[in-house]
Amino acid sequence: MTYEERLQNVTVMGAAGKMGSGILLLTALEMAELKLKPGNESVTFVLNAMDLSDEGLAGLMQYMRAQVLKVAEKKTVALRKIYHDREDLIENSDIINQYINDVISLVRPTTRLEAAYESSLIFEAVNENKDLKVRLFRQIDENNEHKPWFFTNTSSVPINILDREAGLKGRVLGFHFYNPPAIQKLVELICTDETLPEMKDFALAYAKNLGKIVVPSNDFAGFIGNGHFMRDALHGIHEAERLSAEMPLYEAIYIVNKVTQDFLIRPMGIFQLIDYVGIDVVRFIMGVMNPFLDSENLHSPLLDKLFDAGIRGGQHSDGSQKDGFLKYERGRPVAVINPENNQYVPFDKLGHALEKAGNTPDSGIAWKSVVRMKNKDEVLAKFFNDMKSLDTLGARLAIAYGKRSDEIGNALVDSGVALSKEDVNTVLLTGFFHAYGPINNYFN
Repeated sequence: MTYEERLQNVTVMGAAGKMGSGILLLTALEMAELKLKPGNESVTFVLNAMDLSDEGLAGLMQYMRAQVLKVAEKKTVALRKIYHDREDLIENSDIINQYINDVISLVRPTTRLEAAYESSLIFEAVNENKDLKVRLFRQIDENNEHKPWFFTNTSSVPINILDREAGLKGRVLGFHFYNPPAIQKLVELICTDETLPEMKDFALAYAKNLGKIVVPSNDFAGFIGNGHFMRDALHGIHEAERLSAEMPLYEAIYIVNKVTQDFLIRPMGIFQLIDYVGIDVVRFIMGVMNPFLDSENLHSPLLDKLFDAGIRGGQHSDGSQKDGFLKYERGRPVAVINPENNQYVPFDKLGHALEKAGNTPDSGIAWKSVVRMKNKDEVLAKFFNDMKSLDTLGARLAIAYGKRSDEIGNALVDSGVALSKEDVNTVLLTGFFHAYGPINNYFN
């Protein structure tokens, strides 16, 4: 089966979710490229958008139209060439509307699993639940005579377990998009010893056509991205808990979040990042990874406490941020939670906490400015070298945090999860938008 034939009937499971919707959009655009090629006018392409609720699917189709419109407006010149023989398409608006219709017409919203029984390729983006994934894979495979390939978006479940328990005999691989898939350039590719070589070749070709950067990861729970993030997050939680012997825990959370953003020059602090991913999701992924770890315990009673209190983080259906460790107004954090009573303490009442942390070596050095610098390495080396000479709480926390991040990154290489230090750094630079990779010489 050729690349084009493999994409003639595709199903995206979990299509109305934030990951599934992006995967659906990217796949629809790629299928449209194939459909609009000369000679393919009579070829039928089907993209099943599968999810649990009709309401969710209705919202998905609105999202698809809005996103395809944006794509069409950016590539109007190219579309004019594609539709050059269509004399009825005169204005740019005519061409844009035709392209939207051509893309959307490929999509078949459905709540029925049976739609996947005719697909040659299945993208899975359902909940991070191993048993659910296995059950769906097995049911589809038992009723699908085409021996479909399964691309799972799991960020933590080992692929070999999904393969073995679903009885797929190498017809599954990890194709882990980063959120949001339509924007994020990174994809982690996870194959097992049983993965079909032609399946890997297809995955690489598909990723290339989508303009993605592919980083391979060996098949170990959490892979590279969550292998680093979960441990990095747990370190932040532990640091806050350690500081709570000297100050209220909410102050400690606030300081650690501030230090990880401003002192470590990251796009957001560690507790804001946990909120973005979701306290419930982080907690769940740690639980998935933990049984595979012999010498460490990825578990946080603090996450359990917030989860049990209904404080989950994540996003609302409109994309706005839900409250978690931090409270948000218009997308910006404005307060920090007091886990003792689950009440939020406004940032403007925490000036004394900032005084405890102290200042960064150079207040003009921020993530937005650093990522655009051509001499970034030189600037960062000086910044962190100056930080080492500061005897402040913030500086000490930052240096310790940087060393721990480096240690985590090197351990991923030493344990064989990542193939190289460069791969670890690429995941954190590209998938998490860090200004520098965790494996570096800045904190030595």
